Amino acid sequence: MLKIRVLIVDDSVVVRSRVTKLLTQDPEIEVIGVAAHGRIALAKIPLIKPDVVILDVEMPEMNGLETLAAIRQAYPRLPVIMFSTFTVAGAVTTLEALALGATDYATKPSNLGSMDAANLHICNDLIPKIKQFGATATTLPPPVARSTIPKSSLKKKVEVLAIGVSTGGPNALAVLLSEFPANLSVPIVIVQHMPSMFTQLLAQRLASKSRIQVTEAFAGAIIEPGQAWIAPGDFHMIVEQVGINNQIGLHQEQAQNSCRPSVDVLFRSVVEVYGAGTLAIVLTGMGQDGLRGCQSVREVGGQILVQDEASSVVWGMPGFVAKAGLANQILPLDEMAFEIMRRVQQK
Repeated sequence: MLKIRVLIVDDSVVVRSRVTKLLTQDPEIEVIGVAAHGRIALAKIPLIKPDVVILDVEMPEMNGLETLAAIRQAYPRLPVIMFSTFTVAGAVTTLEALALGATDYATKPSNLGSMDAANLHICNDLIPKIKQFGATATTLPPPVARSTIPKSSLKKKVEVLAIGVSTGGPNALAVLLSEFPANLSVPIVIVQHMPSMFTQLLAQRLASKSRIQVTEAFAGAIIEPGQAWIAPGDFHMIVEQVGINNQIGLHQEQAQNSCRPSVDVLFRSVVEVYGAGTLAIVLTGMGQDGLRGCQSVREVGGQILVQDEASSVVWGMPGFVAKAGLANQILPLDEMAFEIMRRVQQK
């Protein structure tokens, strides 16, 4: 079996050594090179031909963003996973990197109490992503036929958009939300798999690019049309009816699908409040969070749209829903907003 070939780019000798040791313990991964900064990495890539690059953000000589831009120009399909510190500055730069075309990101361990906990964090965060992107690094996704799943009859007007997204989500959300008009007649609730600090910054970034309001959710927030709420990292977000209002609830019960926030948790709560008025959207993402939630949407007569494989960074979450036969339509990202608005405006 061919191993996934990894290049680690980080200015810290300690980080390079630790990550190399942890990754090489996995029989499917081979670290074929390390580099202390971007210029060295760019010189090595054509020589060693890695399947995946692990790229630090803050480095001398040539930082992570500069290196990423150069990699994307020369190697547009080479998977690059940013490896950033869990700080505000690190989160801001990571979001910039995702906008510039980074494939995904992982956070460096901090304040975890022990070396074993830090090592476990690195393995759990990095290794699944390396395997996901390394396995598909040399192949393009096959085209997926659109509208092959029969459309259900539209029995009830759309009252809410519920969106679930993970890997590749920040860019997908930026594309989608920027297409909605300021007078959008329904509210939007979103689960994006990200740590707490990242979700707040993501909401701010999306708000700056959208005509609708985009805000990180807080408990008790009233859900109103024309506003999007993003679940804060490490909290499940639910929709609940309190008196005459529908509002946001947050809790920290057990993770589902190894995720908190979880798309399944959100979708099930939306169904309880809005029933067949739910329009669920599942965008690019790793894993199958959202599948059970979509089953709940389908059971009450709601509608489901999923992003197609060709436009997804990872066709995990939308792919599971599509293959289960739950989606009304499978659409490329650039057609998603039009179809959503068509359904929202349908009487």
